[in-house]
Amino acid sequence: MTQRITITLDDETAAALDAFMARRGYANRSEAMRDLLHGGLARSAEEAGDPEGECVAVASFVYDHAERELGRRLLDAQHAHHDLSVATLHAHLDAHHCVEVALLRGQARAVRPFAESLIAERGVRLGRVNLMPAPRPGRRRGHRHD
Repeated sequence: MTQRITITLDDETAAALDAFMARRGYANRSEAMRDLLHGGLARSAEEAGDPEGECVAVASFVYDHAERELGRRLLDAQHAHHDLSVATLHAHLDAHHCVEVALLRGQARAVRPFAESLIAERGVRLGRVNLMPAPRPGRRRGHRHD
């Protein structure tokens, strides 16, 4: 079942929505609004999630590798949290900037602050954390990982 909902937007917000649609290739505003709403609801559920629950997270950030001791600080932080760190990917963007992606797993109350601390390091230019509940044991879908 679907429901029709009417909303009113100011001109600036409507223009931003139209620009978003053009960038992403949406055919109409309803599709764009549905995706934006789903994303917002998912983030809200994540934020209200169980802090004691297991989660997986991706912390991605861009930094200037020449920033004083930043590479060492990031590496030391990840070693200090080896129980949360699953893997990292490091790539060079240009002569000065690197991107790093850290895959983390553990209790949300530990993973989130650690991921945010990586992004908060002095010299990190941009960063984002995506946190998701970890699959529960015994809940398999379709295939095995042996």
